Amino acid sequence: MESKEQWEIEQREIESKKATSFWYADWAFPIIVALMGAAAFAGTHMYVTYGVGAFNEVSVVAMLKAGMDGEGYGAAAAFGASFLFARILEGSLIGILDLGGSLLTGVGIGIPALLMSVGVDAPIKNFPLALLTGGGIGLLIGGIIIAIRKFTVNSANCTFGADIMMGAGNSAGRFLGPLIILSATVASIPVGIGATIGALIFYKWEKPIAGGAILGAMVLGAFFPVIHEDAARAIETLLIS
Repeated sequence: MESKEQWEIEQREIESKKATSFWYADWAFPIIVALMGAAAFAGTHMYVTYGVGAFNEVSVVAMLKAGMDGEGYGAAAAFGASFLFARILEGSLIGILDLGGSLLTGVGIGIPALLMSVGVDAPIKNFPLALLTGGGIGLLIGGIIIAIRKFTVNSANCTFGADIMMGAGNSAGRFLGPLIILSATVASIPVGIGATIGALIFYKWEKPIAGGAILGAMVLGAFFPVIHEDAARAIETLLIS
């Protein structure tokens, strides 16, 4: 009984901090992502203009360099954009935003490659515009993650501690699979089953199970959408009556 009361007290303290503290507020997350997005995009501007400054691995920057040398931006655009899309889904589901995949690769390489592939190079070659563009993209990414999370996992007011944080990194990526499955199950049983099946298939293929869990959750989630808390209560009341 004491542990339950203590837990309730801690939850009330957290909610109070969320209402008064910048670092606990949901609205602060898009702002932080915007600042980091601006830095990543500006780093790409430095690389395109001066040949140094890109925030990414050498192999990823080489894809952008190949496009700048006339070999096409397809590889950089596809690689960066796919990473960005996957990390947004991952961040929405488990509350962890991998900065390397989402901002450094997606915003720093993928989106600039997409823009330059269609001849739009002003946001990359102009430093103030690069800051504004990267900041706007980061703000949009942060807003999307918070919005998706609000109406899915957090709609039941239960996240099992998987609140928004950043900096998971590749070394921690191997531990995200179970968290994804757990969060998917919290969202709804069918989505959790899909995540489990996807993780098992990827495990059998000797691939990272996090990707399989996300894809499995998406597939079954398309057929069994997550019901909002208010709708679930209405259905429960109807069944009881």
